[in-house]
Amino acid sequence: MVTYYEETMTDIPPSTISWIGSLQIWLTMVGGVFSGRLLDAGYFVPSLFVGAVLQVLGIFLMSISTKYWQLMLTQGFLTGLGGGIFFTPSLALVSTSRSKDANWEKYFDSRRGLALGLATTGNAAGGIIYPVVVRQLLPKLGFGWTARVLGFINLGCLAICVAFMRPRLPPRKSGALVDWSAFKELVYDLYVAGWWMAMWANYYTFYYVASFAVQALGMSYSEATTLVMVINGVAIPFRIIIPLISDRVGPLNMLIPVTLIWTVVAFCWLAVDSIGGYYAFVAVYGATTGAFQSLTPVALTSITPRLDKVGTRLGMAFALISFSSMTGPPLGGALQTADGGKFTGASIWAACATLLSFVFCFGARWAKAGFTIREKC
Repeated sequence: MVTYYEETMTDIPPSTISWIGSLQIWLTMVGGVFSGRLLDAGYFVPSLFVGAVLQVLGIFLMSISTKYWQLMLTQGFLTGLGGGIFFTPSLALVSTSRSKDANWEKYFDSRRGLALGLATTGNAAGGIIYPVVVRQLLPKLGFGWTARVLGFINLGCLAICVAFMRPRLPPRKSGALVDWSAFKELVYDLYVAGWWMAMWANYYTFYYVASFAVQALGMSYSEATTLVMVINGVAIPFRIIIPLISDRVGPLNMLIPVTLIWTVVAFCWLAVDSIGGYYAFVAVYGATTGAFQSLTPVALTSITPRLDKVGTRLGMAFALISFSSMTGPPLGGALQTADGGKFTGASIWAACATLLSFVFCFGARWAKAGFTIREKC
């Protein structure tokens, strides 16, 4: 929707428009510090229901929004708040689930990476479905009914989640909202710092992947939305294959080469000057970032001593990362504006942030197991 907003609200700078999505992402992640603890305390189902209602309500109210401030309240605040209530618990649930069936036990213990990888493919699948819906319906139905169709899709998906998702670990009623002892662990600090830098760059690239195609390469809006589908579609197999491999070698070990390749690809954006080259860049970028995002919750679970604290620690990490996710797109947009509309400065910044992510993730692996190559972690 960012490209559509930029085309219809021409009096508002791109960096300002990007705050709509940034607020939504920030609330989705920062809410994890509260909702993650709700999972550990045994309140998963109520939080899932409330979050689902708020998000669907936000989308339907977004469909009747015509001004910037209205979109900030509906898409930015309400849908973000709803996502913040159910996102972290839902992800942590897969990390901590155990079944009485010995066969299924493997998928949530020794095959936790595969389980989470399969779960995160929904993110990439949504990144394909939603752009297709918007591209096909927006010219025919207009913004209002296009948004309502998206709302009905969300309603159906979330209804399935509410009906079937259930926690299996016994609740941990006592305990603080924040597990401050985590910050005394060097591996946790370095890992979250690496995740923070990665999302700083990642959300800028995702938000502006279509804008670059339109403004720098002269592609039409319809063609540019195809790139959003490509960057998400290519990620699907890598969100499954890479976590599956990580079950054998360890998620932290797998994260190092993935982040290194992602860094190299990020710097390659500077060399893109053709539509064909941009398609290639978007495809490889989508594969590497998809692999990274599928590994991050698995790796965090692997460095958490107790499974009944995964929800809390994952929520803490998301709360911190929310600030990089929120500021990344506006900062990139501001750099673009300062550079006369060019993407060069913002691309360099995003690539350097990805490089720092690699450095921190490598440091986390060192803090966990030193330089022992064969250590699974």
